[in-house]
Amino acid sequence: MTSIVTNLGAMAAVQQLRLIGASRLESQQQVATGYRVESAKDNTAYWSIATTMRSDGKALAAAEDSLGLGAAVVGVAYSSMNFAVGVVDEIKAKLVSARERGVNLAKVNAEIVELRNELYSIADSSSFNGENWLRRSSPADDVDKQMVGSFNRDANSNVAVTSLTYSFANAQGTNHLIDDVDGKGILTSPQYARELGTDTEWVLMKGRQSVGQIEFTLNQSTTTADIDEMISVTDRMLLAMTDVASNLGSMVSRIKLQENFVIDLQDSQARGVGRLVDADLNAASARLRAVETQGKLANQALSIANASPLAMLPLLT
Repeated sequence: MTSIVTNLGAMAAVQQLRLIGASRLESQQQVATGYRVESAKDNTAYWSIATTMRSDGKALAAAEDSLGLGAAVVGVAYSSMNFAVGVVDEIKAKLVSARERGVNLAKVNAEIVELRNELYSIADSSSFNGENWLRRSSPADDVDKQMVGSFNRDANSNVAVTSLTYSFANAQGTNHLIDDVDGKGILTSPQYARELGTDTEWVLMKGRQSVGQIEFTLNQSTTTADIDEMISVTDRMLLAMTDVASNLGSMVSRIKLQENFVIDLQDSQARGVGRLVDADLNAASARLRAVETQGKLANQALSIANASPLAMLPLLT
């Protein structure tokens, strides 16, 4: 039935144009922004998940930065401790050579003094971002060092920051190489001599502030028994330094592994977010081309529908 009052064909064409316009707008938005879900109105559940994961990604990026800083601090301490082990090993060799007959003990002592100064230089230089793990300048330096390890969210959406901890405490007092306060450092502690039961509480060095320790000194009055005691104490110190270097090396490796894990976790989260909210640009472009074609056809259909009542005019004349 043809009606000049109600043009059903035109109404259907207009309705189709509205649907095509909405579809075109959606496809244009996806092509322009690259997102299938850009805001909560597009898909509440996916948008909520993606927003939370993006927030966690920023927290993981901050954890990665903290790990990088921690790696630098630990790396400096590790390298310096390794170098110090070599210097103390050289001092041990000098002491062994001092056991030979006819050796000028004063010259050997002068060499040991220079090596001792080198140890001071190593300890002084082992600082990064204001932190020095080889030198104890105050009791505050005994506090365990905490480094951000990662950011975690459990199944109940509870969040937590995990930490990596390095402790300075050991049986002799502290893992610091040199102690300028009260003789707790590896090279400044008389505890090793006490453990060996030597007649003298030898230390390799006193630290900047002497607290009464008896520093290794070779002169013509030094006995072979004294030298033997110095060698034994030095050996114990080397063992302690080796343990510290091993712990620092393990921490360097752990931080590197944690860095790689955090980076992989960020990538995984980014891929997960992408699967939820990113648009398939190929498909979106194809849909946009299709709806543009549909729009042209709908406009033609509307033109035909609007022209239909005009066909009745010849019947009325």
